[in-house]
Amino acid sequence: MRWVNRIFRGLLAVVLLLALALAVYAWRSQPVVDGTLTLTGLRGTVKVQRDEADVTHILAADPRDAWMALGYVHAQERGWQLEMNRRLMRGRLSEVFGKTTLETDLLMRTLGIRQAAQAQLAGLNDESRQALKAYSDGINAFFASRSQALSPEFQILRIDPREEAAAGRYWEPEDSVGWSLMMALDLGGNWGNELARLSALQVLDTNALWQLFPPYPGEPPASKADLAALYRQLGVYRTTTASADIPPASSMPASQMAQGIREWVDTLGYVESKGSNNWVVGGSRSASGKPLLANDPHLGLSAPAIWYFAHLQAPDVPGIKGMDAIGATLPGTPFVVLGRTPDVAWGFTNTGPDVQDLYLEQLQPGNASAYRLPAANGQEAWSGFTERVETFKVKGEGDVVHTVRSTRHGPVLSDIPGRAKELVDTSRYALALRWTALEADNRNVQASLASNRARSVDELKNAFSDFHSPMQNAVMADRSGRIAYKAVGRIPLRSPDNDIRGIAPAPGWDARYDWTGWLPYDDTPQDDGSRGWIATANQRIHAPDYPHFVTQDWAAPYRYERIEALLARTPRHDAASFRSIHADQHAEATLRLLPFLLKAPSQHPQAGAARAQLQTFQGDMGVDAAAPLIFSVWADEFTRGVVGGRLGKERFEKLYGKRLFRNAIEGILERDDKDWCGAAGCAVASAAALDRALDRIVAMQGTDVSRWRWGAAHPAISVHRPFSNVAALAPLFEVRRETGGDPFTVNVGQYHLDKADAPFANRHAASLRAIYDLAEPENSQFIYQTGQSGNALSGRYRDMSDEWVDVRYRPLRMKPSVWRSTLTLSP
Repeated sequence: MRWVNRIFRGLLAVVLLLALALAVYAWRSQPVVDGTLTLTGLRGTVKVQRDEADVTHILAADPRDAWMALGYVHAQERGWQLEMNRRLMRGRLSEVFGKTTLETDLLMRTLGIRQAAQAQLAGLNDESRQALKAYSDGINAFFASRSQALSPEFQILRIDPREEAAAGRYWEPEDSVGWSLMMALDLGGNWGNELARLSALQVLDTNALWQLFPPYPGEPPASKADLAALYRQLGVYRTTTASADIPPASSMPASQMAQGIREWVDTLGYVESKGSNNWVVGGSRSASGKPLLANDPHLGLSAPAIWYFAHLQAPDVPGIKGMDAIGATLPGTPFVVLGRTPDVAWGFTNTGPDVQDLYLEQLQPGNASAYRLPAANGQEAWSGFTERVETFKVKGEGDVVHTVRSTRHGPVLSDIPGRAKELVDTSRYALALRWTALEADNRNVQASLASNRARSVDELKNAFSDFHSPMQNAVMADRSGRIAYKAVGRIPLRSPDNDIRGIAPAPGWDARYDWTGWLPYDDTPQDDGSRGWIATANQRIHAPDYPHFVTQDWAAPYRYERIEALLARTPRHDAASFRSIHADQHAEATLRLLPFLLKAPSQHPQAGAARAQLQTFQGDMGVDAAAPLIFSVWADEFTRGVVGGRLGKERFEKLYGKRLFRNAIEGILERDDKDWCGAAGCAVASAAALDRALDRIVAMQGTDVSRWRWGAAHPAISVHRPFSNVAALAPLFEVRRETGGDPFTVNVGQYHLDKADAPFANRHAASLRAIYDLAEPENSQFIYQTGQSGNALSGRYRDMSDEWVDVRYRPLRMKPSVWRSTLTLSP
């Protein structure tokens, strides 16, 4: 038995050594937050202090030092996030993940994110370029001379940024501009809606299209064209299967890791789930007599979170204005995006204007290298494509060379794998994109820097006059008592005889479909708060008689109407009443369809108990209730049966999940539309959907209806890229918490029903919550869903998650009374 004991002791020693090594590594991977560090390039010393809320405060004597220090801190805390961001926007994921991310890299290089960023950087003022250079220097300085061990992702994937950082190439000023563009890509898209309509019109007529994609309540369809007839006449559709330029994803580890990236790319160009809430009350409606402002931008949940909370303070120096702002920074950029200065606060929601138009570019017969232009003097005209060659380094493979083509409208999307190539007959047409964010005069960086020094609503509105993409609904309030709303950003103008209006792909050779200019900033929607309050929740933000076309794809007004009702219910608001609005999980959208579910007959063994749960259901999508689960699965099954039945399984599955078709289902049920439900009518389709729904829930949560819980099916998942897709690593890297709500509640919980593993999981939600008190700004509060650290081995990686679920907050103070740590950065 001695040899057994020796083996046991040996194994125990190995385990203890490994545990010790892991503990040492975990300790070494934490940022230095106390003491003194040298940061070469600084002009003076910088204080970096963290308060009890874990907000990072950067106090410098020169704005350039503050920006450089923020870059250094972002690299300390969110190094892997920066690594993924730069690889994504540069189109260099395949260097790490192999051919499984080549499609994503092709898209990024085709859009020309880096080329557009370089052109926009050249158009910024000197102060903005200095800010971006200082910030980039801070990031490069950390990676070039770090003593801190890199986070686990770098170790597992064997990535070391040191060499590129030492050469000043790891992060460059155009990368910060590019990351601003990536936010515009995530939030400002509707090309996916155009492709969805194009796809649906293969099997629907134009009237049925508007039943599937209804216009905003009370509005006619924005397009007057018979789109189905147009596309048939032009012969737009591909009749053969597009060649697979990239092999399908495999089950190899690299492919599994890249799956989340591919899924994110698949959501680009869709705005349905990308909403937010903000509201502000003036002194006449607050307990303090001064404004209160709330914001909760809804974005895809990720770990680490998209935001990093910080306070930047520096005085003016010759030629450069200082700043004093606290709030949410975006790792990759050197400013507070959402927050406050000492005297003014602001919050954003996505306006969602139609700023992306697809154009069918007709190829010249016998010469596929030329496309048709608008006729000059009745004569056909043709032009060659603008071309550039891109080379992709692919891990484990040879280099891939691809020619990117562009037309007078923009980059050609149908040359790369994706829905455009699958739909369009590329022997006759190319499909090109025009998108506002790619314009050279995009000055988002300039606007954001100016906002960080605003001291009044008027100064803030003036700062945002340079804001470009994605257009945002900005609500503002200052200490003088002023409140305001302004749509900030760029909207294209379209000709009065444009009968498609960007709703679907337009003939690129017809000049009436070209943009004719830009809506002046003074003419974008605005509100001076004369009612005593202002709210936006992605609903139509202008009156019905507004003379300019913005979009047809507004969010249904359920969240806005609920916020409006809750604001009206309380005569004088305070932080507690604002918290109750943030926490609200009442769904009027559910109550609209509930009668149809209650009338559905069923002989299913669980039908009686399920109906008993629904009888007392008042639309509160609570985490511990069964009724929200029953309703949501029934709505899903009804949509799959009715819409999927008419579109066909393959087409439906490519469209569903990115959109819910909820407004279409409302109309179909209320009309008892037999064209969609079948000759037997919608009651029969509803009953069948209920039986299927009950079967699904039994498979998920068992036969005891009293134990069914919405929260078990609806956890908020803050996904980690790439390790959420690696089963052994996901529990360490992603953050999961059970939640209530649904896509139509103020406390939103958007799900993607195309994800078979967890179709009702909460994937888009409040990426932060903030309440700003203009009576005493130091009483302002915030929270978000993970934590300040981007290192999964840190106790600060997920320490905010329970507070976020419970709708609790942390203080957001410029002058906290206690510091948790103090670091001095010296030249």
